[in-house]
Amino acid sequence: MYKSKKWSRGIALGVAFGLAAAACGSDAPEFEAGALGAVEVKEGESIQIRSLEAISGDVAFLGIPNDRGTALAVEDYGQIKGFDVDVGTSLDDLCSADGGQAAAQTIAADEDVVGVIGTSCSGAATAAMPLISNAGMVMISPSNTSPALTSDLEGNKGSDYNVGYYRTAHNDLFQGRGAATFAFEELGLTTAAVIHDGDPYTNGLAQAFADAFEALGGTVTTFTAVNKGDTDMTPVLTEVGAESPELLFFPIFMPEGGFIAQQVAGVPGLENVQLMGADALLTDNFMELPESEGMYFSGPDLQYGSNKSTTGKSAEDFLAAYNAKYGEEPSAAFWAHAYDATVLLLTAIDNVAVESGGSLFIDRQALRDELNKVSGVPGITGSLSCDEFGDCGAQKIALILHENSGDIAASKENVVYSYAP
Repeated sequence: MYKSKKWSRGIALGVAFGLAAAACGSDAPEFEAGALGAVEVKEGESIQIRSLEAISGDVAFLGIPNDRGTALAVEDYGQIKGFDVDVGTSLDDLCSADGGQAAAQTIAADEDVVGVIGTSCSGAATAAMPLISNAGMVMISPSNTSPALTSDLEGNKGSDYNVGYYRTAHNDLFQGRGAATFAFEELGLTTAAVIHDGDPYTNGLAQAFADAFEALGGTVTTFTAVNKGDTDMTPVLTEVGAESPELLFFPIFMPEGGFIAQQVAGVPGLENVQLMGADALLTDNFMELPESEGMYFSGPDLQYGSNKSTTGKSAEDFLAAYNAKYGEEPSAAFWAHAYDATVLLLTAIDNVAVESGGSLFIDRQALRDELNKVSGVPGITGSLSCDEFGDCGAQKIALILHENSGDIAASKENVVYSYAP
């Protein structure tokens, strides 16, 4: 009988099957793989995908809802051509390049794996994706937003783009423009300072905001950074306060974002500054701080209304299932994006999988080709269409006003401006 289970990274399955058939008889599966090879799932086995999110440490609040969203999507989607789907043990990207690389090495070494949902953080993706891509796999992120991972939206690939990468999250060039347009045109603010932390996500969004704000006619008084792990924000806030900006935009993570919010009031020149964060701070552990009240946040538009996934599930259905299973609401904003990303992957696998000789074969290049042509697919987050660099999201940005740290749910629904180019 035909013994070999996996062929990948450019080995021609057709030749292998031909040799096996000649040696072992005519019962060998008749299947010919593309240039990247294929995964064979034998009878009684499961289709293997993986979840790679930030599920420990200070940014676990972001990755855990993503990981759970994937689990619920797999449950809702069900079997693919009679085969179960197994997510395996969730991997941790640690919201860092080192974490992303280490986890990706584990995934890439497992030729059973068809595709990945992740990462939570753009910095983890920049290190993980080269390994995932070289293994012939695909990865769909629910919450990476750095333009460097896809493109500049003008036909030029980003500096960290790798073939096989997709995302249902927005491109931060959209978010930067949305936040800048709101600040300049709706709030009437003409001067702004920007703080990032050097991460590909925070730096990319900070630059996108600054470029858009200046293009509208505003002035960026200071563009600077803190270091991850900093607790005393007085030096950088003093630098910012010297120019007395009307707005301080700091699209960074906790806990550094919390320290900025808590320390800004006592800094000369910032007594009346308007604070604005982004989706990395659109989280319960930041919004419960009293000092966060009065802030604006940019992030994905969570007004999903009657949108339904191809599984038939709406945001309301998802949240009811999430609460019933985990006993709480999602702690961050990208839960629906994780659900949509997983359904996209499972649908693509379903569409390209071929049954032969009792096994299921999933051609890796065919899977990429299938994702490349996604167009107008219904999702909880909206209509999903993938461009040539993997931006598949609905690209809807919302600005919310946070008024009560004791009622975070109300603030998350308090949309004061929407941007949908």
